[in-house]
Amino acid sequence: MASLDPILALETGARELALFAAVGFLIGGLDDLLVDLIWIGRALWRRRAFHHLDPRADAATLPPPAHPGHLAIFVPAWQEAAVIGAMVETALARLRHPDWRLYVGCYPNDPGTAAAIAHAANGDPHVRIVVGDKPGPTTKAGCLNWIWQAMLADEAVSGVPVKAVVLHDAEDIVHADELALFDALIERAAMVQIPVHVVPVHGHGRWAELVSGHYCGEFAEAHGKQVVVREAVGAAVPSAGVGCAIARPVLAAMAQGRDGPFDPDSLTEDYELGLRIGAMGGRGIFVRLPAIDGHGLVAVRACFPHTMWGSVKQKSRWITGISLAGWDRLGWRGGLAERWMRLRDRRALLAATVLAAAYAALAAWGLGSAMALLAGRPVAVSIPQPLVTANLALLGWRVAMRAAFTARAHNWRMAMLTPVHMVIGNIVAILAARRALLLYAGLVHHGRLRWDKTAHVFPATRPAAP
Repeated sequence: MASLDPILALETGARELALFAAVGFLIGGLDDLLVDLIWIGRALWRRRAFHHLDPRADAATLPPPAHPGHLAIFVPAWQEAAVIGAMVETALARLRHPDWRLYVGCYPNDPGTAAAIAHAANGDPHVRIVVGDKPGPTTKAGCLNWIWQAMLADEAVSGVPVKAVVLHDAEDIVHADELALFDALIERAAMVQIPVHVVPVHGHGRWAELVSGHYCGEFAEAHGKQVVVREAVGAAVPSAGVGCAIARPVLAAMAQGRDGPFDPDSLTEDYELGLRIGAMGGRGIFVRLPAIDGHGLVAVRACFPHTMWGSVKQKSRWITGISLAGWDRLGWRGGLAERWMRLRDRRALLAATVLAAAYAALAAWGLGSAMALLAGRPVAVSIPQPLVTANLALLGWRVAMRAAFTARAHNWRMAMLTPVHMVIGNIVAILAARRALLLYAGLVHHGRLRWDKTAHVFPATRPAAP
């Protein structure tokens, strides 16, 4: 039997992998391009339709609520002693709304977090510490349901109903104007979501800045374009889990017959919350509103993981909850636009497979080329030129769009790092997809969920409102 030619094997493998990846890139690129074209068309239409009106509204000119109400801020916390104190201090110092209360849920086996909350609150009645009756970690949704029960108890004592519940995480930097925005706009919608602005992590080395910084472009594009398009085509607006207000009656309806409105069997209860509200007929809106001082938008600011493992861990939870468990739990309900957006949400595993094939093809091509040159043979790996040209054009467009949204939300220095950030994001996506499959297999086999959280940091300098 003739021996296998290793150079030919590498060339054949590289060609097949590259062809698979190229077709996958083309399909995904055209899908993204359609979203881009809808966003561009909407932006041009709005500019043409409203150019004759007064300048764009901001937080200062937003009409006041017809019926001002009491707002409850929910913050679940497990092993967050490093950041929760700063979050509480910032909220107490900055929030301008006259009627609010911050509920922070923690666990009986996490005294450090409870102590940090108490120290930061220093007896301020705006802060309510809620200690659950089970040792942690449970799930984030389970902790939120404890807070919900504490809020109900406070309502019964005070006789003052909560108008809306605002969701935040322990590492969030709240915006001074957000509660006024929520109070006014929750009268028009079941859920109001404001943008999430990523703060890169500094002081941990250049690599940490690059890893945390790769979220900047992802969230700038997601909250500058993708969520806007979702709302424009009539699909449900998913909650980001932070910077989000939900009307109290909506949550009460979701809580009927249960311990609370948040599903403890979900890894991504925030994402599902928005879709469930839409399925109930509730309207979710995404609001990009300039701040009172004119500096940026009313948005929640937060640092994201600055290590590869932290980023992989976080994104694998998102993939497991949205792409895998979410498929099982939420199915494919809704009209064409809703199904299209759910397909986009759930394509992460396929996208990671296509990326892995592309990188494997590149490695095989490089090794095969080196061996061919040493052997004096021509390099022979090729895929159809029109496919290559189309993908290069789509890639260039994709990088340009990501850079433009990054510059819009941050600055051009950050935008110039877009190619590097995209490569880091691709590597994280591949590793996260592998871990997500393992998490999902464990979930199916054992049927138990735990809070698969990541370590958080709070900026050393707490910035002014963005």
